[in-house]
Amino acid sequence: MKKIKVIGGGLAGPEAALQAAALGCDVALYEMRPTRSTEAHQTADFAELVCSNSLKSESENSAPWLLKQEMRRANSFLLAAADASAVPAGHALAVDRSEFSAKVSALIAQNPRITVVREEVTTLDEDTDQVTVLATGPLTSPPLTAELQRLTGSQHLAFYDSISPIVDASTIDMEKVYLAARWDRGTADYINCPFTKEEYVRFIEALSAAETVPAKEWEQIPAGGGASASVPKYFEGCLPIEEIARRGRDTLRFGPMKPAGLTNPKTGRWPYAVVQLRQENLRADSYNLVGFQNHLKYGEQARVLRLIPGLESAKFLRYGQIHRNTYINSPTVLTETLQLRTHPNLLIAGQLSGVEGYTESIAGGLLAGRFAAALAQGRAPKPLPRLSAHGSLIHYITHSEAKNFQPANITFDLLPPLEEELRKKIRDKKERHRIQCERALETWDRWLAEG
Repeated sequence: MKKIKVIGGGLAGPEAALQAAALGCDVALYEMRPTRSTEAHQTADFAELVCSNSLKSESENSAPWLLKQEMRRANSFLLAAADASAVPAGHALAVDRSEFSAKVSALIAQNPRITVVREEVTTLDEDTDQVTVLATGPLTSPPLTAELQRLTGSQHLAFYDSISPIVDASTIDMEKVYLAARWDRGTADYINCPFTKEEYVRFIEALSAAETVPAKEWEQIPAGGGASASVPKYFEGCLPIEEIARRGRDTLRFGPMKPAGLTNPKTGRWPYAVVQLRQENLRADSYNLVGFQNHLKYGEQARVLRLIPGLESAKFLRYGQIHRNTYINSPTVLTETLQLRTHPNLLIAGQLSGVEGYTESIAGGLLAGRFAAALAQGRAPKPLPRLSAHGSLIHYITHSEAKNFQPANITFDLLPPLEEELRKKIRDKKERHRIQCERALETWDRWLAEG
């Protein structure tokens, strides 16, 4: 049996290692922290969540729910850890970061088939007696990035990702805010900071005038990356609030500050705009500003964010940040079983492969661990069913147009549509989604049963 080497201790790496170990393989799990850290991580812990603490919707028959249901049926170790460290978040699955990371670290430490190696990997072995899973994430070190470029012969792309601020719960003025879940879905776990029109205008003017942090050298887009190094190439699904504000005065009101479905019990109406705060941990002593990632200087953040009603005296435990994310051009170099076309013993998992989001990264690790185990045991990895959420996500990253390839979250747009005749018969979108989910889970269960 071949050895398995997993590089990266974020989300995809630990999941891949645990999956391969569960299938009877010995795994060496490499993580460079704390020997060398990254621009975004604060600890050396496995599965550290550096952006939000949400694994998205748990609403039945939604696309994120479907992906998580498939993961649960496949015995995802990290999703089980997330379920066990969940904090109230309405219809979403959000976790206590520290508890989640601790549970994942314990799973790794207790597994006799996994050996942890705390050192930086700078070369990628082309050893035919070894299977390697590369899951170093969006902040892959420069030496390893260069090594991957050497093996693939293709140019990496890049986009910018951001981190939301976190506020001390005890410093929120609870007289000015209210608890509610959008459209009353789930429990009222979000703190909502309501704006009048005048307050919103004042906030937008201050935000637009605020000074941003000059781009550091490591944040520059590499030559050939499709944009000038002086022009940030933001990922559209995670724009900084100041960038959204530049696109129009009301853009934030239809984005992260959308008030629809958030009736203020004090007025009986929706506010003009709203900022939502989501619980960060089980103690409920800190909250993050949902969708409020930014790249402002810390002093500017303190000034601007305290214009949010209820946060006038807020103490910020962490300010917003921004970092450069890299990913490979998967349609040109990756197979549907996550193997490099030119180096089939090297698999790419997580955000480096072009999936976006915590849940999607864990899902990629789950698949890579299973595929790596098959290769190590002398079997051909079994392709995924196209109808499943996993199959649709991997189909997207391996079959998209290479020229304009961008990372993707799981959405119904990625799943095969219903037959035209059935679509004409069923007009209700929710019912269509229910049928798609039913079909996906049926085909996923068959794939799992067939090994």
